[in-house]
Amino acid sequence: MKIGLDIMGGDFAPKATVLGAIEAYKALSADQKLVLIGDKEVAATILQENNVSPDHFEFVHTTEVIGMGEHPTKAIVQKPNSSISVGFQLLKEGEIQAFSSAGNTGAMLVGAMFSVKTIPGVVRPAMTTIVPKLKGGLGILLDVGANADCKPEVLLQFGVLGSLFAQSVYDIDNPRVALMNIGEEEEKGNILCQATYPLMKETKLFNFVGNVEGRDLFSEGADVFVCDGFTGNVILKLAESFYVISLKKQFKDEFFDRFNYEQYGGSPILGVNAPVVVGHGISTPEAIKNMVLLSRNMVESGLVDKIKQAFQ
Repeated sequence: MKIGLDIMGGDFAPKATVLGAIEAYKALSADQKLVLIGDKEVAATILQENNVSPDHFEFVHTTEVIGMGEHPTKAIVQKPNSSISVGFQLLKEGEIQAFSSAGNTGAMLVGAMFSVKTIPGVVRPAMTTIVPKLKGGLGILLDVGANADCKPEVLLQFGVLGSLFAQSVYDIDNPRVALMNIGEEEEKGNILCQATYPLMKETKLFNFVGNVEGRDLFSEGADVFVCDGFTGNVILKLAESFYVISLKKQFKDEFFDRFNYEQYGGSPILGVNAPVVVGHGISTPEAIKNMVLLSRNMVESGLVDKIKQAFQ
């Protein structure tokens, strides 16, 4: 297995990404190889400073970078030698089995759809995040930013994607899928939720348990929470602030510690033909390591093939 990592992506790249690659290397088995995509000379210097041999990694050298503020589609088209573009080219050609980057999120989405493309039958790919539960364990929230506006049939598909992800990668048996809403009753919500509810109620594709409200997110009522990308992104950013607030207020709490994004590595893009993970722009070495390990787990679980089968 070869796992591609963009070492130029992220606010603290390439240092944080290369240091994260070193930690990931220690956790990978002998038949799992990390392919570092970016400036080989800079990477080799960082490795040597940390007494790590470059021989532990494969390199695909490029110095071109897509910046955080660049327009995703233009950047992918106009910068074919950027680390993100090169990574997706390798993924498309089967030279690597998974690709991850803490770089420009939009460019990662566009790159995934341009190169490996969406799985036939999937209308829109979705991005997920992990939700810690009060009694331990975790849930999955999607979409968290790939699609600000959605149609009811797209939310239905998100239920399928989230359910398969929870089952395959996190070993959650028969995941309970809920629709994020402003009330539990069937008729509650905006036009989108009102139109989505009957589709989910009738489906045999996943285990639908009804509407949930924002306050239910950390409880035991559901495993997969489905919403449009606008709502999901607002929830994600609010939840991320919990950990930061706990640090600023100087109180230590096991539950709030689990809101630290570093533990989860990144957000997978579900619904494309290969494992792709997008890391936080502010990713630290710990976050980079976990991003690589998540992409490894996605390959090992056979998730993409399971999604293909579901959408045949």
